[in-house]
Amino acid sequence: MAYRSILVFPDDTVKMIIDTIREAKKSLRIKMFVFSDPQLIYAVIDAHNRGLDVKVMLNPARRSGEEENESTRLLLEQAGINVKDTNPFFGLTHEKSMVVDDRLAFIKSLNWETKNLTETRDYAIITSNPHEVEEVIMCFEADWARTDFNPGENARLIWCSINGRDRIARFIDEARHSLFIQNERYQDLVIIERIIRAATRGVKVHVMVRPPHTLKKEKLVEGVGGLRIMDDVGIKIHKLKHLKLHGKMLLADGCRAIVGSINLSPGSFDDRRELAIEVNDTEIVERLHEIAQYDWENSHKLDLTDAGLFEDLEFRGEGGSEKLILDPEDHSKHHTHNHEHEHEHNHDHEHKHNHDHKHDDDDDDDHDHKHNHDHNHKHNHDHNHKHKKDD
Repeated sequence: MAYRSILVFPDDTVKMIIDTIREAKKSLRIKMFVFSDPQLIYAVIDAHNRGLDVKVMLNPARRSGEEENESTRLLLEQAGINVKDTNPFFGLTHEKSMVVDDRLAFIKSLNWETKNLTETRDYAIITSNPHEVEEVIMCFEADWARTDFNPGENARLIWCSINGRDRIARFIDEARHSLFIQNERYQDLVIIERIIRAATRGVKVHVMVRPPHTLKKEKLVEGVGGLRIMDDVGIKIHKLKHLKLHGKMLLADGCRAIVGSINLSPGSFDDRRELAIEVNDTEIVERLHEIAQYDWENSHKLDLTDAGLFEDLEFRGEGGSEKLILDPEDHSKHHTHNHEHEHEHNHDHEHKHNHDHKHDDDDDDDHDHKHNHDHNHKHNHDHNHKHKKDD
């Protein structure tokens, strides 16, 4: 009997993924944007050494030219594993998927990087539905052979650049009571319009996002503009307190959800290979509802005023406030108030910040914040942050 299940990171661990690889009998098909976690690398090599047919596709480079997968590629090739670049037809391949023994598919928001397994809010849906597994296989084989992939009008899954914008827009349009969204990027005007329409027809909309300073400067206008438009119509917009948001998840009416790799940006919809899945399984949706409540309770309202944006961009990021035509007149007063507020609420926390700002281009990307967490629901955190733009 077909089933689906969910992994939520960092609450869950990499153990489920590694155990599945170790239990595989015939084959692995892996398509990954970034693959660098040592445990997973050696689990895949071990599978090959056991005689499995292992195929790996890796995104060759970001648009900046950075080749994060090169060392992994060398290790896999030295072990005798067949490795290819992802399909060059796309600006980049941001899909994160694995198929095991032609019977089980993992559809994920997370890269196979240690930080996505331990430090970021991320998700993976595991499905044994034959139609869904077959679609992932068909796309993998088409990209491997550099041929066209078109799942048709009855596609079970959500693919970019095929049906992604349409499926997500319709998902939002069908929300009746509540809509909870976690995403790094709110830049696609079609989707922003749909979110605003949902709010104006009475749907309770809650949006979670990364702070603006994580945007590349050339994406500030569209990225911040989308957030401010939603804020202007009363949509609640928050950022996580203690975790970096990397997951891409939509939850509607407490009964339907979308999870996958798709950021809400034109680049993701039109120029990249992306994959997501829509689910209505009771256990999965209930788990996502619990995570949504927990994350919202452990978040801050994002300050999208001129003063708030100026402080975020100029003091936490690499600048760029001039692109937004901000009026920082009241910034000094705002900064003093925030400093006193932060001191009051963080007097018993020690924060050590190491900022290493590094630009790249994947899917309208961001700074990665590297956190070493002693993470539990009592929120005892000793943070060690490393900032890097990626996804």
